Amino acid sequence: MQTVVIRFYVSERQHHHSELMHEWLLRLAQQLELPGGSAFRAIAGYGRHRHMHDETFFELAGELAVAVEFILEAEQADRLIAAIDAEQLQLHYVRYAVEFKATAGK
Repeated sequence: MQTVVIRFYVSERQHHHSELMHEWLLRLAQQLELPGGSAFRAIAGYGRHRHMHDETFFELAGELAVAVEFILEAEQADRLIAAIDAEQLQLHYVRYAVEFKATAGK
């Protein structure tokens, strides 16, 4: 079994079917009965246009990235991508193999 991390990058105000994109992605994963996911909001950054975005600038509110991340079996990640493709969405993501382990806590 290969474990992968798949991380999508969306705008914090990007929508799909009247729902914030990061919320839609998490709900889709729930519907696919995937084991879990998290959304992380950026505090600053820039994209391909080299325009700096920072949460301290009021006029840029809603312009920061949200990373939506899942740790899945490769087959589960494939199902998630297929479901997104079925919606004809173009989302940027990274996918890479990882080892998923736990410490020997008591």
